[in-house]
Amino acid sequence: MLLAELARVSAEVASVSARSRKTALLAGLFRAATPEDVPVVIPYLAGRLPQGRIGVGWSVLREAVPPAGRPTLTVREADAALTGLAQVAGAGAQAERRRRVRRLLAAATAEEQRFLIGLLTGEVRQGALDALAVEGLAAATGTPAADVRRAVMLAGSLPDVARALLAEGPPALAAFRLTVGRPVGPMLAQSAGSVAEAIDRLGACAVEEKLDGIRVQVHRDGPDVRIHTRTLEEVTVRLPEVVDVARALPGERFILDGEVIALDDAGRPVPFQRVAGRFGSRADVSAARAALPLSPVFFDLLSVDGSDLLELPGERRHVELARLVPEPLRVRRCVVADPADAAARAAAEDFWSRTLRRGHEGVVVKGLQAPYQAGRRGAGWLKVKPVHTLDLVVLAAEWGHGRRTGTLSNLHLGARGPDGGFVMLGKTFKGLTDAVLGWQTERLQQLAVADDGRVVTVRPELVVEIAYDGLQTSSRYPAGVTLRFARVVRYREDKTAAEADTVETVRAAHTGGGGAGDG
Repeated sequence: MLLAELARVSAEVASVSARSRKTALLAGLFRAATPEDVPVVIPYLAGRLPQGRIGVGWSVLREAVPPAGRPTLTVREADAALTGLAQVAGAGAQAERRRRVRRLLAAATAEEQRFLIGLLTGEVRQGALDALAVEGLAAATGTPAADVRRAVMLAGSLPDVARALLAEGPPALAAFRLTVGRPVGPMLAQSAGSVAEAIDRLGACAVEEKLDGIRVQVHRDGPDVRIHTRTLEEVTVRLPEVVDVARALPGERFILDGEVIALDDAGRPVPFQRVAGRFGSRADVSAARAALPLSPVFFDLLSVDGSDLLELPGERRHVELARLVPEPLRVRRCVVADPADAAARAAAEDFWSRTLRRGHEGVVVKGLQAPYQAGRRGAGWLKVKPVHTLDLVVLAAEWGHGRRTGTLSNLHLGARGPDGGFVMLGKTFKGLTDAVLGWQTERLQQLAVADDGRVVTVRPELVVEIAYDGLQTSSRYPAGVTLRFARVVRYREDKTAAEADTVETVRAAHTGGGGAGDG
């Protein structure tokens, strides 16, 4: 498949709002693709590079390259070029990356260049997420969308399912089933504004601690134990203590879902960054374990003794979980059997408050009748977290790419420093509607003091309210901390920059670090 066709469909998907039209466009794209194309086509549609970060920044991309006159570049040729880029290292790496980027862009038409640059900068956001791609794939192959969705859930990989479907047709889906030893995508939670709202939406439910750790899926088949992350990466050798726990449980074959956390001497969770640092240690696992032992906490059971539990109601799965896993290794929970029971609702609110006091990041409210929707952000789980906001000042903004070409998109955010200046805390392009993008582009250009073609520096006058999930230590920013998952709430033209939050306010909030939960 030519990259030009993928770039064209990506742009069309971005330009239409009707889900049916988006699905039809994707179905046409999949009909034109070969089984070997889809491992590239699917992540590209979602704005992801299969290689992850490849070390190409604006210092390379800002150089204009004359485009090709006609499309000849295929998606697999582009992928091979980017794979080569990702492998460049050592002396002269930057010059070699620049040479390879110029060669790739020279083989691309102007439209393909815009698409590639958008992929490299993370600016391809046309709404073709995996759920929409599933519907397009189903339409392209004449397969019920529910069957494709379940296969993806069990395979843990949309590209794998797509490749099989395009090669063999609907009968290929029979090969995808829950198997101990093969990880599946974890069920994720949608959001709710409060515990009360979550109970009203779900009815009978359980309110569980939302742990600030690393999501893990633990598979045991006799003595063989394998541990996978939320992204399905196997990490068994890094977590010997979790292997020991799994082998000590009474079952012989099971799949558990949970998190690994670390607790301090007072029994409070340590900051997520310390857990992540220990988790990422590969060189001397024994020393890392001694320095910071990790503990698994389980909250779901997907399979036990050959029985697939995914379709069982949550309360039934928890009964099986309790039979297998002792209480100290299970997540704390509070059950609301009757949402009309005022005492039960009050107990849930109290559980929420106590969970926050224990240092956890919130709760997940789970419907007692909800099945386990692996690989999906299911409506049966709702996460509730405190809302943190800051009033910060826009220091600069970056010109957008892809569908945001011509607008100032990525905001550089700062807090007031002790000397009266402003200290940068981080960046965000999230939470911006098309209307806000247009408004801020015009307003920031009025405040501009410099424009190097990529970043527009502005007078620090415009205040914006920013919501964020937490804080983390960062050596990249002068305040020593940065915001996690920052997004724009609204602009505060009623406030002056002198009324923005201070660095001291931000540091005062940094009392345990912000982390990444289970979604």
